[in-house]
Amino acid sequence: MLSYDMPLYRPPSEGNNLIIQATLGCSFNQCSFCSMYKTKEYHARALEDVFVDIEQAARVWPEAHRIFLADGDALTLPMESLRAILDKLAACFPNLNRVSAYATPGNILKKTPEELSELAARKMPLFYVGIESGAPVMLKKITKGASQKGIAEALIKAREAGLKISATVILGLGGQKYWEEHIDGTVELLSQAPVNYLSTLQLYLEEIAYDEFMTKFGEPFERQSDIAVLTELERLLSNIKPPAPVIFRSNHASNALALAGNLPKDQARLVAQVRTSLQTQQGIRPAFLRGL
Repeated sequence: MLSYDMPLYRPPSEGNNLIIQATLGCSFNQCSFCSMYKTKEYHARALEDVFVDIEQAARVWPEAHRIFLADGDALTLPMESLRAILDKLAACFPNLNRVSAYATPGNILKKTPEELSELAARKMPLFYVGIESGAPVMLKKITKGASQKGIAEALIKAREAGLKISATVILGLGGQKYWEEHIDGTVELLSQAPVNYLSTLQLYLEEIAYDEFMTKFGEPFERQSDIAVLTELERLLSNIKPPAPVIFRSNHASNALALAGNLPKDQARLVAQVRTSLQTQQGIRPAFLRGL
């Protein structure tokens, strides 16, 4: 339908929705584990080009009601550009009920509370934030460009502005040496800062990111086995005390074990499922069926 600037990424939950590229690449693009935009240089697309794509998509799919703004973090755009894009989408898609995008904690912190509330009011209420870890040591080793305190401030700011946040955490990120710090720091973060959705991914290093990850880690990295990763998941689910209800999923294709439930309501059940898999090794997805 549209001629996209590849590669093109979107969250799994946006798989059936229209994608419009408002920016290309990622404005930060230094996270050591991430290979998504290593082949792209970030820039904001000209509004005229974005509008052409919107008009073309509307002719082919006028009934589209959910739209994802790609690439890596459209929230870097100034408010005047976001307003123009959202107004154009609303004009071209009469059934539009939601626009979403990736965002970094820094993107959120740079917008005022009033600007964030305005985005929610203009049908852009959902942002996908890669937390990855809440542990200070891990945030430095993966060059996340954010601190635990900064991430928490961003998540709280977003919630207070009426936005919804879908957050991801990467299991196995700390390897064998730092796995406890990784999980405990993440528990600490998620127990003080509210998110609406929480998903886990399992560390999967593509060739283009492998050397950078190992170099920035700063010491030998020993991967976690699937059983060790499930132990991380058990520790996470056993100890997290979310300040507001959270929809939890570990069904991303990278995960060894697919789970679904609500926290804290289903916490005991989810922990029991992980423990059963640890004991029996049943339900573990074969490695050849996993990927990004």
